[in-house]
Amino acid sequence: MPTLELGDATLDYDVEGDSGPLVVQLHGLTSCRERDERIGLDLGRSLRDHRVLRYDARGHGRSTGDRHPAGYQWHRLADDLLALLDHVAPGERVHGAGPSMGTGTLLHAAVRDPGRFASLTLVVPPTAWTTRRPQAATYLAGAELVEREGLAAFVAQAESTIGPPALADAPLTEPSVAESLLPSVLRGAASTDLPDPEAIRTIDVPTLVLAWSEDPTHPLSTAALLHELIDDSRLVVARTPYGIMAWPGLFADHVSTHVRPRGEEPRPVG
Repeated sequence: MPTLELGDATLDYDVEGDSGPLVVQLHGLTSCRERDERIGLDLGRSLRDHRVLRYDARGHGRSTGDRHPAGYQWHRLADDLLALLDHVAPGERVHGAGPSMGTGTLLHAAVRDPGRFASLTLVVPPTAWTTRRPQAATYLAGAELVEREGLAAFVAQAESTIGPPALADAPLTEPSVAESLLPSVLRGAASTDLPDPEAIRTIDVPTLVLAWSEDPTHPLSTAALLHELIDDSRLVVARTPYGIMAWPGLFADHVSTHVRPRGEEPRPVG
């Protein structure tokens, strides 16, 4: 697999397809591109005539990271994303998609460089703003649990939690983060948030928001507010596993609808 050296981390990535517009697909906290595929969140599988860039965020999957929690804040992960796009697709507008932490990363990148994106697909947006503080406390407690009792205790606690109905058929999976890094990754997640709502309001990119119900970690309130803040957006809510099964097709339709017309010059970068 190709990699990108960032100095304090190495990103592992792959690109499928030889031609067509580029789609970059991110993943959620403690996951990786392989784990997202196993639980049904590989939205790119319905795409045709596109290149699909998938990568593991720093500290996740096959990518490396360090023990500094600040490196796992969403604005820092946005730095990584933009660096990877400059490496793989310099000058191109791309279609971005990602769940939870991936949504946070994409929003920070889009606020900073909105011209980079042809479309956004924000999947199960996480807690944000007023709902972020309680979730931060949960992450901090999880970091302490890993340090005190180990990864097995953290996994056992997660397995005892009832997930959203839309994931009723998803297999149980363990974190795709090394035990030595997991406390830092969780503390980084606890100390980050989505961009300010007024900054998100400036995003002028066609956006699909895919949410599921009955999940306090990914509340519908965040998805609804993002839909309200981004003028050119559509919100779709899955309430059963069948709802998630429809997401790849919805994503493919969204991307194909907003492909740059043939002959349009790539957006200059820099």
